[in-house]
Amino acid sequence: MRLTLCIVNWNTRDYLRECLASAFLYAPDGAEMEVIVVDNASGDGSAEMVGTEFPHVILLANPDNRGYAEGNNQALRRATGDYLLLLNPDVVLHPESLSKALVFMASHPDAGALGCRLVGTDGKTQRSLRSFPDPGPVLWESLGLSRLFPRSKRFGAYRMTWFDYDSVIEVDQPMGSFLLISRVAYEKVGLMDTQFPIFFNEVDWCWRAKREQGFRIYYTPDVHVTHYGAGSTKQVRASMVRESHRSLLRFYDKYYHALAAPTRWLIARAILLNEWRVLRKAAD
Repeated sequence: MRLTLCIVNWNTRDYLRECLASAFLYAPDGAEMEVIVVDNASGDGSAEMVGTEFPHVILLANPDNRGYAEGNNQALRRATGDYLLLLNPDVVLHPESLSKALVFMASHPDAGALGCRLVGTDGKTQRSLRSFPDPGPVLWESLGLSRLFPRSKRFGAYRMTWFDYDSVIEVDQPMGSFLLISRVAYEKVGLMDTQFPIFFNEVDWCWRAKREQGFRIYYTPDVHVTHYGAGSTKQVRASMVRESHRSLLRFYDKYYHALAAPTRWLIARAILLNEWRVLRKAAD
């Protein structure tokens, strides 16, 4: 069995160093491992650090920033693993993280992808699971009903506010910070769609895997990692908030184009209203 770690980096040298160190320290038992780092023209010496400190890593240093989706595609094209782990550079692996993830995938042949428990530096489990952004869940979220009724599976559907993160569950979309994909699923689903350069590319991939190819996507609490969070995007927070919402609108153009015009208009207004709220809160 062979595992490939695919890491896309932009100006997160110190996070990346810790991530790579943890990967080699806690390499999976009974499996070969290759690590591919795609650096999107970082200005902080990330690529030089990888070349000097981790000479066994396959380093693809881009002359410009090609985005997260295309960066992952570069790594996926190069990858030789039976399993392919999309891993953010602001993640630190724990003992047995990789070994347990591979065991889970091997014991669930119907699995196209696997997400794990993300733990913040405060020791708390991060809420990293969501449903697909179908019209109902997006509207309930935008109207604040998920905050009023967090235990409701209906009103809390989008962010899965009702889930306690303590059990194995089949999900729609785990956060892409740690997303383990099987080679079988990758060969059927394909690369990431680059019309979603930063956000919603993993959501789009999971949609195609689950709704078009019939794979199951799982979350397990038994695999856990430390996730600092927003290592790259916090450097340009306001523009990333806007890009996230624009990506959601593009997602609707791709998959929900058959919706009636009034429904699409309502969803678009709800998405833009939520963007305004997030930016206003950040400004305060």
